[in-house]
Amino acid sequence: MTESRLAGETRTLPALAAGPVEMPHAIMGWSEEFARDTTWNEHSHPFHELLWNERGASTAVVGPRVWTVTPALGLWMPAGTLHSGSATAGTWCRAGFFGFGAVPSISGTPVGVEITPLLRLLLKRLAGAALPAGSRTLTEAMVLDVLVPSPRELLLRMPASDLLRPIADAVRADPGDRRTLADWASRLGVSARTITRAFNAETGTSFARWVAAVRAQHAVALLGRGWEIDVVAEEVGYRSASAFGAAFRRTTGLTPGAFRAG
Repeated sequence: MTESRLAGETRTLPALAAGPVEMPHAIMGWSEEFARDTTWNEHSHPFHELLWNERGASTAVVGPRVWTVTPALGLWMPAGTLHSGSATAGTWCRAGFFGFGAVPSISGTPVGVEITPLLRLLLKRLAGAALPAGSRTLTEAMVLDVLVPSPRELLLRMPASDLLRPIADAVRADPGDRRTLADWASRLGVSARTITRAFNAETGTSFARWVAAVRAQHAVALLGRGWEIDVVAEEVGYRSASAFGAAFRRTTGLTPGAFRAG
């Protein structure tokens, strides 16, 4: 492997306000396979964007919120929304660009979208350059008919306080870290109740559920690389595949197998 493949790449895009731009079609497709780790600066598009992957997992960040995008769960990004992102080497990313004004936004804020087999088929059909005009119009209408927000999303809200930052950094660096709320309270010299209140205030969830969300996001990335479920379970801190599967379903609403490549 050459050094150029080992080196990461940063792509810089402009921050553009929402508004109509000239597009040949109401819905345009984009697809790219990444040979190396790639990051995008904070930017925004004049059109709405549906992010999803053909293979692997990527991330999209809006303020303190971090979404994982996969072949099963995509993300709707409304026009004009500032966001950054990243994709690891080997990820195959796809997106649909929806013309502002020509297509109504399904949400005023970023929201998860389940990439069902039907939606995936329709989006891939629109990517065909030779699709006749009548067929394209019909397919676009079908996409808009089935494109709806999903309660399922791989979303993590990052805490920002000096109290919680050491916990967040440690768990994200090593999702297999098994330190409990009591362990962290002892280390930081505060009560468990203080940490609990801070997590609820900053992330909207408990310490245990936040850790489960970090583990689920990391697990999805490993599953997308073809790792075996029992190996992933140990890597992200569970003592058995069954315990991992139960926690994963509680967090994502889906089974680990739904994200495993191969």
